[in-house]
Amino acid sequence: MHKETLEDIGEKELINRLRKFMPKNQASDDCALIKTKNNNLLINNDSLVENVHFNDISIGPQDLGWKAVISNLSDLLSSGSQKTLGITISLILPSKTEWVWVEELYKGMNKALKKYGGIILGGDCSKGSQKTISITAFGIQGELELKRNACKPGDIILTTGIHGLSKLGFMINNKVDFDNNVSLNKRLIRKSIKHFCRPEVYPFFLKNLLKSRSNKKRRRIGCTDSSDGLFQALQDLTISSKCKAIINYEKIPKDKDWPKGDIWDEYYFFGGEDYELVFSLPKKWAKNLTKLDKNINEIGYFSKGEPSIKFIDKCKNKLLKNAPFRHF
Repeated sequence: MHKETLEDIGEKELINRLRKFMPKNQASDDCALIKTKNNNLLINNDSLVENVHFNDISIGPQDLGWKAVISNLSDLLSSGSQKTLGITISLILPSKTEWVWVEELYKGMNKALKKYGGIILGGDCSKGSQKTISITAFGIQGELELKRNACKPGDIILTTGIHGLSKLGFMINNKVDFDNNVSLNKRLIRKSIKHFCRPEVYPFFLKNLLKSRSNKKRRRIGCTDSSDGLFQALQDLTISSKCKAIINYEKIPKDKDWPKGDIWDEYYFFGGEDYELVFSLPKKWAKNLTKLDKNINEIGYFSKGEPSIKFIDKCKNKLLKNAPFRHF
């Protein structure tokens, strides 16, 4: 008799089944919220595993260290963290790993922390067959609570920045062959490699949210990041908030040199590791924010209905048949 495996159920169902071991709603977002007397704490854990998330061909150790920190800071920010306190680091490394590799890894981590705040608080080391970097990050909850389940029908869907670039950078670094009809200019190549190796977060995002808020009483908004791709981010929001996402393909922000075609749409929506924020706001708030921050774009809206994603341009719905990245 076949025993059910993680490959059978996938990451999302695994998390869903693990919920029964936790307090209610504890697994609804990437970050856990711990309420204390003075400041509420946000805690996040994220792991990068060799040959799953990285290899020595695609990225060097210093860039990897930077990226490991950013993946955690992005989760903190998408939950409403106003300040990063620090991180702890658990390393699993083969015993033949060269010290210089570890040193460069930590240099990259320190550079990211120096730019965005926080310090290395400690961690743990162990031997294993492949390199694994697991980081736990600690932040302070700000005035606004950002939750996946806080989207409402009628809210405008917005996103920071451009998606797909990290996927392209990964493919370029791994020397993937592209269609002969596709010509990538040097500017797009450099930009994509930078997005893959040195992604950034938006430290002024929460300040701009507060500055543009039209209703001072509203403290909860729907938000997540696109670490697993734009499609997965939208799907997480629809499922958690129990509403339907209507996307306007024509409003999706793309690089001016991004190639056209179905496969390039797939890279854009399903690429992952862009660490952009995907969130929703009431119409007036959204209008105020997009005027204040030109890097934020409206891409659709939420409506009542079964959790799902649809394009206004129906011919684009075939794109939704693709599958997001699976960890198992």
